[in-house]
Amino acid sequence: MEIIAEDVSNEGQCDLTVKHAGTAWVFEFKVVDGEQGTGEALRQLQARNYAAKYRGAPGIERVIEVGVEFSRTRRQIVGWMVRAT
Repeated sequence: MEIIAEDVSNEGQCDLTVKHAGTAWVFEFKVVDGEQGTGEALRQLQARNYAAKYRGAPGIERVIEVGVEFSRTRRQIVGWMVRAT
């Protein structure tokens, strides 16, 4: 297993990447106002194409993008979305 914090790409950096058993998990974490997720974390992953460098990379068969959102007021996870490619 390989864990990469602040994984750099051509368009910026995602918060965390975990590579294990042929899968790359690419995470983006966001703090949101309010008590519900907004989908912004996954939108940023897709808009900035953070996972692109793992698609077709040697040893990587599957890429999973995960957007996780934390409420500023509740101080807990209020939303998460996953996209597998």
